[in-house]
Amino acid sequence: MMRSLFSGVSGLKTHQTRMDVIGHNIANVNTVAYKSSTMTFASLMSQTTQKASGANASTGTGGVNPRQIGLGVKTSAINVNITGQGASQSTGNPFDIMITGENFFVVNNGQENYFTRDGSFYVDGAGNLAMTSIGYNVMGWQVDEETGAIKKDTVSALRIMSSANMTYPPEATTQGYMSGIIDKLDTDVTSANGRVVNFNFFDSLGYKYTAKFVFKQSDSKAKNVYSLELDKIEDEDGNLVEMTEEQKAAVFGTANAQQDLASKVSLGTGYSWNGSVLEKDDGAGTKVPVADLTKIIDNGAFKAGSEVVDDTTDPVTTVQDVLDEIAKAYGYEGSTDEFLNLRYGITDDTVTPPTTATSVRQLLLNQGGAGGADTISSVANAQTGEIEISGRYFNGVTVQYNASNGKFENINGMATASTVTLNLSGAGVGNGNFENIVIDLSGTSNVDNKGTSTIGATNGADDEFNTGSGRRNGAMIGVSIQQNGMIYASYDNGMTKLLGQIATAKFANASGLEKLADNLYSATLNSGLFDGVGVDITADGDYMSTGQLEMSNVDLSSEFTEMITTQRGFQANSRIITVSDTLLEELTNLKR
Repeated sequence: MMRSLFSGVSGLKTHQTRMDVIGHNIANVNTVAYKSSTMTFASLMSQTTQKASGANASTGTGGVNPRQIGLGVKTSAINVNITGQGASQSTGNPFDIMITGENFFVVNNGQENYFTRDGSFYVDGAGNLAMTSIGYNVMGWQVDEETGAIKKDTVSALRIMSSANMTYPPEATTQGYMSGIIDKLDTDVTSANGRVVNFNFFDSLGYKYTAKFVFKQSDSKAKNVYSLELDKIEDEDGNLVEMTEEQKAAVFGTANAQQDLASKVSLGTGYSWNGSVLEKDDGAGTKVPVADLTKIIDNGAFKAGSEVVDDTTDPVTTVQDVLDEIAKAYGYEGSTDEFLNLRYGITDDTVTPPTTATSVRQLLLNQGGAGGADTISSVANAQTGEIEISGRYFNGVTVQYNASNGKFENINGMATASTVTLNLSGAGVGNGNFENIVIDLSGTSNVDNKGTSTIGATNGADDEFNTGSGRRNGAMIGVSIQQNGMIYASYDNGMTKLLGQIATAKFANASGLEKLADNLYSATLNSGLFDGVGVDITADGDYMSTGQLEMSNVDLSSEFTEMITTQRGFQANSRIITVSDTLLEELTNLKR
């Protein structure tokens, strides 16, 4: 009679334990990445009242089964559905990460590694990626400083907001390219000022500059040869970068390169030469001197452009002012250098004596008494005053296109040449922070585009990486985490940087992990130990999703059903005790 009482008691205790498991599951129905548990029962020991006996062939009797009376129930196992994937919950927080698969995050309290599926992370005050709940550091692999790649070694805390990661260093531009169409009917290309092409680049400190190149069409029959020269370089504020004529020649192309250009120039109405003095009619019949060449020439060359030649005027007159006035008289106002570099005559070694070419600059020097037979006055037509111009001198290169298909052909007549070098460092231009820049012109063409040129210049090589483009100093503007756990920072100069990779752990028997508080697990002998390095989550097809958290995998419908059966079992076991007590009571009443 006493056995049933103890069976009932064991049943009450075991069902109470099962109710505890169910209650714990329901309590954690909204816990991030919680894994539900289930409990299984097992029969307790049995009391054997008669052993089993086998059949007896000699007597002809059969065997008898054992007679056993069970003594109750016990807890067989409490299993965790640790591999059951919880649903995803969108949070929009880039540091909330959900694992899809069977891997675990590795976190550390400063002394020991633990494991979790709770991917609710944040960046702490020291810049470390840490658990939002308890501040344990998220562990991963660091970046090899030499290669820039992930070095998969013993996991360590991921410090993604270090001072070194907050900015991306500047870099000087070393490569560039031009692309687009030069249309021979484009009026800009055929004008005296040419077609301007801006090229933006950076120095080694990240400051931005603009080089202004000019394309001009040669006066060739096919119209397929163009001059390319560097006009000037400006900083971001529009200030000119100082360059001497020697530096300008050394920076880009060949000094005193020549371009064919058939044209005529003549003095404007009212202008005339009186020896070395340019005069202008004031409208009342009086000739007024406007430029005296003798005042700006010294030892056969023009004086420095800023040197004062007349301090009686307001503002004072400089050498450049005199040259500007002469250029204006010949219709080149605002284009003094272009006027001075015009070429008179054509070099021809087939005649005796050979015909030589000279620049307008030299004609003016000769006019001012610097020596030489030809002067600006002597070469002019006696009746019309016109000067036959055969071309121009410039500091730059010539670019030629195929006359039949318009494709790029060569630079300076060299069939294999397709690049030019902006020799900023070699010429010592600016503050010494420039690098030489190689510019590729092979992507340009000379075809019909309805009279409009589209040619432009871009910093960096014409490849998928934009190699050698240069950049300004960049400040961090965002952090992103890839599916494989790699953490990248993005910067406002367009660059990205690999900061580290979140490592994960995978166990042969994840159900063997020991549950701890705060959504943590620790490794046990039955789960398999953590090797300290971890695995790439994508190695087995698992992946991470940012802006999401894994929800609990508790199934409420299943839990409520289990609760009903547990309640019924508890009630039934309580009845065992009640009935057994009644039987005992009847037994004691026999003596009354």
